[in-house]
Amino acid sequence: MKRVFTSGSFDLFHVGHLNILEKSAALGDELIVGVSTDELIEKYKGMKPIIPFEQRMRIVGAIKCVTKVVKQTKLTEIAQLQREQIDIVTIGDDWKDKYLEGLEWMKQQPGKEVVYFPYTPGVSTTSIKKTIIAASHKIVEAALFREEQKETDWDEDPRP
Repeated sequence: MKRVFTSGSFDLFHVGHLNILEKSAALGDELIVGVSTDELIEKYKGMKPIIPFEQRMRIVGAIKCVTKVVKQTKLTEIAQLQREQIDIVTIGDDWKDKYLEGLEWMKQQPGKEVVYFPYTPGVSTTSIKKTIIAASHKIVEAALFREEQKETDWDEDPRP
């Protein structure tokens, strides 16, 4: 039985997240996913995630290809990989030239493997945040419009 591990923030869950989970699951029999805590994300990204930890755990755990979700308090921790008896670790290719103790440990273990996946083109949590910021004026206008129209008869178009 091959056990695959991947991890991430999974903030503002998008199709790129789904792609790495599905590709990871296809490599083995079980997929264990580490979801980074708010504190860990703040430590390496400089800000807390938008979606709180417990909600991100529930979202990832609800994905059908995920066997188990675990709390991640350290990036790719050796003890966690050992505890979960991981055979393959998958990670985005943006980490290829960065040192992570757990990845280096996996590469040294006979029968263990590290697989790097390319990011899904055109989508990232950062790009989603940038789109929201750029559209913030329209988002507020639309929300105000919906509030004004709560009492409107929706059989008619209320806009001029």
